[in-house]
Amino acid sequence: MIDQLLSQTRDRMRKAFEVTQTDLSSIRSGRATPALVENIVVSAYGGSQKLRILEMATITTMDAKTIVIAPYDPSQIADVEKGILEANAGLTPVVDGEIIRITIPPLSEERRQEYIKLARAKLESGRIMIRQVRQEGMKDLKKGEITEDDRKHAEKKVQDLTDEMIAEIDGLGERKERELLQV
Repeated sequence: MIDQLLSQTRDRMRKAFEVTQTDLSSIRSGRATPALVENIVVSAYGGSQKLRILEMATITTMDAKTIVIAPYDPSQIADVEKGILEANAGLTPVVDGEIIRITIPPLSEERRQEYIKLARAKLESGRIMIRQVRQEGMKDLKKGEITEDDRKHAEKKVQDLTDEMIAEIDGLGERKERELLQV
């Protein structure tokens, strides 16, 4: 029972970490990456469907400053362009035949600091999610019919797991901050 509970707690913490990682990848760093646009939702086919760009186009980077989007259905190029503009991501799409090019402008120092604040807020949300999973795990341990020693041992394992996951989130944050400060 304890092993199963620890395994479930580990899985839920891993999911919380992945959510945080995905959240952070959407923050611009002055470098072109597909993650900047792949989750932008586009009203396709006359607004009848809501699709992410990832689902309707190939996203590549030509160089460190340029993202190229090639819709699978060339008739949707205007919808993709409109979706990017409406997303207010600070990106300006340029239609070039059957592809869209987005040049990532360099970040000003002020903008970098704003993105660092945003990243820190997303990291804190990730830590909170991890702590909530820990709290749920501790509650589940108290509900179980186990000896006091086994419960204390399991609580220590849950806390160790929590510390490990929070350290991973902190490492993620340090890498993102370095990336944002890189000129």
